[in-house]
Amino acid sequence: MLEFKEEDTVTDKEQVCYAVEDGIATVTIDRPERKNALSVEAMNGLTDAWSRVEADPSVRVVILTSADCGVFCAGLDLKQAAEIRSRDGVDILTLMRDPMQNAMRKVSKPIIAAMTGSLMAGGMMLALKCDLRVALRGTRAGITEVKMGRGTPWAVPLLWMLPQPMLMEMVLTGETMPIERLAEHGFVNSLEETPQAVRERAQELARKVVEGAPLSVKAAKASVLAAMDLGYAQGLVEAERLHVETYASLDAVEGPKAFAERRKPVWQGR
Repeated sequence: MLEFKEEDTVTDKEQVCYAVEDGIATVTIDRPERKNALSVEAMNGLTDAWSRVEADPSVRVVILTSADCGVFCAGLDLKQAAEIRSRDGVDILTLMRDPMQNAMRKVSKPIIAAMTGSLMAGGMMLALKCDLRVALRGTRAGITEVKMGRGTPWAVPLLWMLPQPMLMEMVLTGETMPIERLAEHGFVNSLEETPQAVRERAQELARKVVEGAPLSVKAAKASVLAAMDLGYAQGLVEAERLHVETYASLDAVEGPKAFAERRKPVWQGR
């Protein structure tokens, strides 16, 4: 587990940056001096970001990334956790509005993780709640909570993403593993050679999402997540319900028409 030096301090700058351009919202954890660890301020900043994304009709897709420091996210800010426990007698999670970042799963727009460094603990939590993941070759990933006496309830969805023995190894030993091993099992959509290449690939995926029909993208994401919750039979029923709006939309008419006319479709999102 990464440790922070005593001279490291939490700065007054915004710990989570938010920007929107061409339908793509970029959410950046900006704490390179602390290996992008998740402080109370950073976690609440992420919670605010998901609300902004969902409320903004101009946003079609999200890229979650962090400042370059060799680590995408080191997990919980353990130094701040110790300070809060000593000062206030409470666990750091009680000060976070959404400590497990469950709001991420409720965001209707796709979230792409641009992981320009290693990730562990809470970094893995954020990654698994994204819909697509781009990672940097040569980095490592792990679920390190057992080494710190913390918990991993958020890791359960990994049963739908990784083999059960592999997940058990991660949660029981707390050891990190090469990101390439996770990629072999499909957890990562793309592996890139440099941080810049990671961002560029994430942008490329985001642009492809923006090019798609908004209602089709929304229903596609919702259907996959619903199937994870409900199982095969009920998942199919829910997927059909979620697509009713899509098939009845003006975009469902525009898509075939644009194809027949050999032009790019003009989506209206309705």
